[in-house]
Amino acid sequence: MAQEQDNNLQSKDQNKQEDNQKKVSPLKHVAILSGIGIEMGVIIYVFVMLGKWLDTSYNDSGKLFVVICTLLGIAISLFVVVKQLNRIKY
Repeated sequence: MAQEQDNNLQSKDQNKQEDNQKKVSPLKHVAILSGIGIEMGVIIYVFVMLGKWLDTSYNDSGKLFVVICTLLGIAISLFVVVKQLNRIKY
């Protein structure tokens, strides 16, 4: 009888711990998502600036490096966003 009570208490404790782990505040999700947006903007900005610098240094006639670096920055930022969104469990 005492062993059954101990087993019941242990299973209740495990259930409470699992429920606590599953509950994530909505504020945490908002912080994560806003951080993702800021991160995406910073990555794109850095690559645009890199493209501008490369154009002024090596390409006087056009904006080839700006276009290439911008597209590369967008691709990298989307990859990072998708990777982070896959980690978030709703």
